[in-house]
Amino acid sequence: MTEKYKIYVPEEMKSRLENDAELFEFTKKDGTVNLNSFLKELIVNYFDQYQDNRKQLLDTILSDLEKLSSISAADVNVIADRIINGYMRSSKQSTARNTAITLTLSRRSLDIMRSIENNLLGQISLSQYINDMLESYLSIARSDREKIIFKEVFEALNDAIKKNRIITFSSTSVSDMVFTIRPYMIAASKEEQCNYLLCTDNRYHQPRTFRISRIRALYTTSDCFTPNEKVRKRLMEIAIRNPQSASKNVRATVILTELGIRKFHMITKNRPDISKREGNVFYFDWPKKQLEDYFSRFGEEAVIVSPLDCRLSMTAFYSKALEAYKKTPNTDIINV
Repeated sequence: MTEKYKIYVPEEMKSRLENDAELFEFTKKDGTVNLNSFLKELIVNYFDQYQDNRKQLLDTILSDLEKLSSISAADVNVIADRIINGYMRSSKQSTARNTAITLTLSRRSLDIMRSIENNLLGQISLSQYINDMLESYLSIARSDREKIIFKEVFEALNDAIKKNRIITFSSTSVSDMVFTIRPYMIAASKEEQCNYLLCTDNRYHQPRTFRISRIRALYTTSDCFTPNEKVRKRLMEIAIRNPQSASKNVRATVILTELGIRKFHMITKNRPDISKREGNVFYFDWPKKQLEDYFSRFGEEAVIVSPLDCRLSMTAFYSKALEAYKKTPNTDIINV
């Protein structure tokens, strides 16, 4: 059984929710963002936490108001309700241009929505309540929002880590593969604000990292493993520096133009740490793939001088790009 609800939210809020849905890979078969599927997970996984936070806030306000002898007991509840449902609502939310979101809900998400309608609205509308819940969700750091949306995955991973259980799963980043993994820890990337599972593969014990929002079909086996402290230490170092990649670091030398240096200061996402700098020559101790991915955005403004395999990879990258542009016909259309 399904039921549709039309909720009005500020356009900026809808855009931010769509960004999360896209980052967490909630997509339809045609590749477009599936906002409805994402919001169903949000409602199911965040409702209890939101209600607890709201209740704690209300209890604190009531406690403080009850200490004021000038306010009657009857007025205390009225004032507290106005603070929660009116005065604390974002001014942006009340003045922003709104847009409609149609939610098609079923099962648990529908049960929660009906519970909200029947028991929790008071003097506010359903749209206002959902707006407040969504705004509360968006006020949380993205790495913690990921924990909300993928609540069951995080709980299963933490349990497997605690019990040293071998796990299996697939990943959206690699199709048609099932990984058998020894999980060690979870770490958040500062730049991406995403969470990564740091682990080793069960067969060769090589360090691996997986973004948790890409894990699918997670299964915890009954098999246990004995953690290797040297491996744990290495994974901890990776977690602190760059949890997106478990590959070994390379010592790299990069020459930047003046514009390249400005870009380096501006482009902070996945930016490598500088080991040493001599004028416009920068030295890094960083994973090869991450280094190449970062500087591939700089064009002629950054040249990786060494190591040689990085230099050759970048040469091939730009050569292929040049060939693609040469082969692609000019399809400019002049509108008359």
